[in-house]
Amino acid sequence: GALGGLGLALGLWRRQVALAAAREDEEEKELRQRFMAPPVSGLRELRRRRRELRSRMELLIMETQAEMCRALAALDPGASFVVDSWERKEGGGGISCVLQDGEVFEKAGVNVSVVSGLLSEEAARQMRSRGKSLKAKDGKLPFCAMGVSSVIHPKNPHVPTMHFNYRYFEIEEADGTIQWWFGGGTDLTPTYLNEEDAVHFHKTLKEACDKHDLKLYPKYKKWCDDYFYIKHRGERRGIGGIFFDDLDSPSKEEVFQFVKSCAKAVVPCYIPIVKKHCHDSFTPEEKLWQQLRRGRYVEFNLLYDRGTKFGLLTPGSRIESILMSLPLTARWEYMHNPPESSREAEILEVLRNPKDWVH
Repeated sequence: GALGGLGLALGLWRRQVALAAAREDEEEKELRQRFMAPPVSGLRELRRRRRELRSRMELLIMETQAEMCRALAALDPGASFVVDSWERKEGGGGISCVLQDGEVFEKAGVNVSVVSGLLSEEAARQMRSRGKSLKAKDGKLPFCAMGVSSVIHPKNPHVPTMHFNYRYFEIEEADGTIQWWFGGGTDLTPTYLNEEDAVHFHKTLKEACDKHDLKLYPKYKKWCDDYFYIKHRGERRGIGGIFFDDLDSPSKEEVFQFVKSCAKAVVPCYIPIVKKHCHDSFTPEEKLWQQLRRGRYVEFNLLYDRGTKFGLLTPGSRIESILMSLPLTARWEYMHNPPESSREAEILEVLRNPKDWVH
């Protein structure tokens, strides 16, 4: 009798193991279909460590990439994303998804990167200059950084350029202490001002922030206006949005949930604007103004953007993916000034004096 009971228990256990394995395979298949490519850390590893924040963040950035790519592809059915998975010999890798020369988008890129290794001296210096006290062991600082980053340059000058980036950092200090923080933001760069679009964009981001704390949107809206400032031009890169960095309180879980709300807002804050304007007619003069504004975009990204600088200072980083943010075409004209009271002058006024769009 005892042996029969043992056999029964063994059979039951085997069936449970088989069911669990089948469930895992089903889950894996579903995840594969959900993403643009297999995750850098591998699905099995992510599942094994699914309660750890690093794994949850990697799943979030993979989902955000797929959601944005699918939403963009649906608007530009004649074009397709090149999906490029890459490895970094120093540790980690990434997935770059880039659409070029479509009907609607001249260039749209959505990148994911998950990298680890030792922080370069220059990158550590850049972080210390922001008030980080990083205690290295024998001059070495192990780090892990992951994020999703996107820049979308539409063909039509009446559709704004949009950028978003959400990232997570961990650095291990000499005594084994882990320093961690989140950063990110979403911002809009129109060629021509459309107040209705500006209000929709900012309201959507404000709603994402308000779920967590009513103080966040005004604080991060101002931070965005201050950060995307082209000093030598005395103007902002665009009409802003939200931006934050070095966020490490109130708790890891609460900050992660806030970042998740922001990441989930990127499609609803932007895609309706593209749908609304992608078939608007435009003149050669309007296209020319778009090219000149793109020149300003390039100036900011190459001279001031911290993410670009960090990428260029990280050994083994992938330059093609870092410079994905640059448009296919841009223009620099000597001493170009738009006529007073023109629609071109109107956007310049807002870039020099940021507005409150939601109150």
